[in-house]
Parts: sequence; C-alpha cells; structure tokens
Amino acid sequence: MKHTKFMLSEKEMPTRWYNVLPDLPEPLPPERHPVTKEPCPMESPLPPPLFPDAINRQEFSTERWIDIPEEVQDVYRTWRPTMLHRAYRLEQELDTPARIFYKYEGTSQAGSHKPNTAVAQAYYSKKEGVRRLATETGAGQWGSALSMGCVFFGLECKVYMVRASYHQKPYRRSLMETWGAKVVPSPSPDTEVGRKLLKDDPECPGSLGIAISEALEDAFVHDDTKYSIGSVANHVLLHQTIIGEETRKQMEMADAYPDIIVGNVGGGSNFAGQFIPWIRDKISGKKPDMRIICVEPEACPTMTKGPYTWDFGDAAGLAPILKMHTLGHGFIPAPVHAGGLRYHGMAPIICHLHKLGFVEAQAVHQTVTFEAGVRFARAEGIIPAPESCHNIRVAIDEALRCREAGESKTILIALSGHGHFDLGAYDEYLSGRLQDYEYPKEKVLAALADLPQVE
Repeated sequence: MKHTKFMLSEKEMPTRWYNVLPDLPEPLPPERHPVTKEPCPMESPLPPPLFPDAINRQEFSTERWIDIPEEVQDVYRTWRPTMLHRAYRLEQELDTPARIFYKYEGTSQAGSHKPNTAVAQAYYSKKEGVRRLATETGAGQWGSALSMGCVFFGLECKVYMVRASYHQKPYRRSLMETWGAKVVPSPSPDTEVGRKLLKDDPECPGSLGIAISEALEDAFVHDDTKYSIGSVANHVLLHQTIIGEETRKQMEMADAYPDIIVGNVGGGSNFAGQFIPWIRDKISGKKPDMRIICVEPEACPTMTKGPYTWDFGDAAGLAPILKMHTLGHGFIPAPVHAGGLRYHGMAPIICHLHKLGFVEAQAVHQTVTFEAGVRFARAEGIIPAPESCHNIRVAIDEALRCREAGESKTILIALSGHGHFDLGAYDEYLSGRLQDYEYPKEKVLAALADLPQVE
C-alpha cells in the first residue's frame, strides 16, 4: 500500500524552535541603527518601540533551542502538526523516478504558514502589556495571520496593506476585518509617510517597503503599540522552524531524506522555516551535497539581481539597516499576483547562507509558475498560493531532469499555503490574460542609488 500522507500526533509536535545563529560557520553581520548606522548593541538591539523585549532577545539569541511557550503550543494545536504528503499523482503525471514530497501549511485558519510567528508575536506582546500591534502585509497572508493571532490574545491590530494587493485581493481584507483588524491601503492618508507619497503620486501602487514604513511610524507615535513583522527578521525565521522540525520527523516516517529542498522566497520566512532545520546537516558535513533552492519572481529578483549590501528594511529609512540582497529600499515592484514575494530585500540569514554557498537562487516568470500551479492542482487536488507556484515550477523542472537522467532523487517542496483567495489570478492565467513582468535593469540601478553609506 502506498502511503501518500504522513501525520504526527499532537503529542509529537515539536516543543522547541531551532535557532541556526549559533551553528553558522561565520557570524551574521549585525543589524545597524537606522540613524547612527552603528551596530545595534545586544542590550538594546533595536530602536524602541519596535518589538517587545522577548522578541528583541530572540532576534539576537545565541541559544540553539528555544522553548515554545505552552500558551503558544495550545494555539498551534488548533491546526498543527501539518501534513507531509507524498506526491504520487504528480510523480505519475511527470513520469519521473524522483520522489516528491510537500509539506502543506495551508490548513491553518489563515490558510498559510504565517500564524506560526503571528501567534508567537501576539503572545509575547500581550504578556508585556501591549494593547495594539501595527503591521504591513503584501498579498494579505501575513495581515490575516496577525489579525487571527491578535484576536486570540485580545489585541487590536492595524494593517497597512500594499495598495495593489488591497484591490487585487479584497477577500483577504474581508478576512482580516472579520477577525477585527483595521485595514487600510498603503500608502495611506493615516501616516506622514503615506500622505507624502500620495501627494507625489495619488495612484502609487505601494510596496512592502512603504507599508513597513507606515506601520513603523504608527508604532512610534502610539505608546500602547508595538510593530510586528511577518518575514525577514531572525525571530520570524526562528518561529517558522517548527515546519522543518515536524518535517524531519515525518520524512523519517517515510524512510526518506531530501536531496533537493525547494521553496519560494519574498522575505524568506516559510522557506527558511523548512530548510533551516535541515541545513545544520549540510553545515556539519552530514549531507554536504543537499541542494537548497530559493525561488523568486523575475519581477522582483532580489536574490538573483540585487547586490549583497547594506540597506534599510523599509522605504522611509525608519527600520534597521540590514546586510542583505536588495533591489533598493525605494524599489516599487510591478503588481504581479505573488504579492508575498514583492519585498525589496531578503532575510539576512538566507542572504548570509547564500553568500557562504549553502543555498542557491533562481528567478522565474509568473506565467510558467501558474502553469506549474495548475498542473500540481490537477494532479494533487490542492490549489497552491501564487507564491508557492514558484517553487512548484522549479520542483517540476528538477523532477523532469531526474527523468532525463534516470536518477531517483528525493525532492521536498515547501508549500506555504492555498490559493483560494487568489482565484482571480488563476482566472487571468486560464483566460490567457496573465502577463509576465521583468524588472528593468535601469530601474534596479536607480533604486540602488540611494543605499545608506555604511562603513
């Protein structure tokens, strides 16, 4: 009998997050203060009132394992552990000797991996007496997750949603508002940053960098508010490692070990949550030939075309300065449907591992990713989020290479969520209206002209 799914019991759910920082062969470059440009000291790492104290400590922790609070575990158990699937039908459709597995995070109440950190951040904020959280969201997955996390812990939530996605994905806004959040299109008239941008360009489509600036400003001017971020930061990647820790147990149940791990990256949280628990085997030399492939859109080619340098995490220069691949904090992407992949930068941990040669990066156009998403849906029945279609595209390509070479490799896909709120994008693809975007080189160079000068 073929086993197509591998499930852990609630008692087998991991109770610790894995922190890769102590295991890096070279230390991560320190974050820098947005004004002084000096390295942020450990005892006061970020300009207040950015994060709660517990989150600040996790951002720079040197502990390899960090216990998941019982209150967070209780909420996790409402959807975790999530399923690992063996994609037999896709393998048959591709006629490949490769074994394909996918870890599906779309069964959370918010439909994606994002609640893994949203619940944790809401818990730590509530514990420290915070009344309100401000955040940004691109496609709406993060805003939805934080809205859910806030309602579980009795917090107010203000979401600045990238204007292009606000109009493309109205039901994401409805989901957030159902959970009690206040959602506005970014740039908005609610902040100085937003008002200035709207004055210069009333039709500005927005960007994650702009929405982050608005959320930061909101947190700075309200004493009862902290900022919450859904990707990029070390603590976010830490919280997401529950994905990979579960997968390690499930792959053992399947008597399998990945030769190739594929995931999409915008800020990098879902894929990092999957591959970081595995990369310690590559760092230690246990599995040196394992390939870890980050996949991004050609319309926002941060890893493949952006230099590895210092840049602000937001458009207005309010966030810390990070060493990362970047297209420039002034970058405004084309309104492609994979809204969660339209950030100008990338998680510093992923960029650092890329620099050290532990991960590789590819960029793909959106039409071929939707072709892969439809192919996957017709084989496996799950309609993937547009973001996940990117790594499904590359996973299919790798499986076809296995067919050509007669190699039986094991491929693991990080499937970040479902595409039920993105059927308008699938409709555009199926009707032939979907277009590809390739960000012009001259615009990349223009956006990079305003990088902060860091010694």
